[in-house]
Amino acid sequence: AMTQAPYVLDELARPTVLQALQEVCAHRRWTLLAAHVRTNHVHAIVEADARPEKVMNDFKSYASRALNRVEDGTERKRWAHHGNTRWLWEDQNVREAIRYVIEEQGEPMAFFVAEMF
Repeated sequence: AMTQAPYVLDELARPTVLQALQEVCAHRRWTLLAAHVRTNHVHAIVEADARPEKVMNDFKSYASRALNRVEDGTERKRWAHHGNTRWLWEDQNVREAIRYVIEEQGEPMAFFVAEMF
């Protein structure tokens, strides 16, 4: 039951969110391997010493604060209640996930790939 119209990440919002992901990773000493901020969702591959749900919640918090600084509408609901989180245990699975996030999402938008890939 949505109480607001769907939120769209536009040309200003997408790089803002990407920078927020990079900032939280630097602050928490996590490694951002890849990220792709789309108009209505975000993909991220992260090496972290935390559960995926913690990473996702921190991403949402940092991104919301960053968006509040550049947009009017601090009461705006931007994120779904949860999201899809997944553990990737094998290097091959990580490489496949990075390829999917960067190459199989359609037109490239705001994205990041670690230099090692």
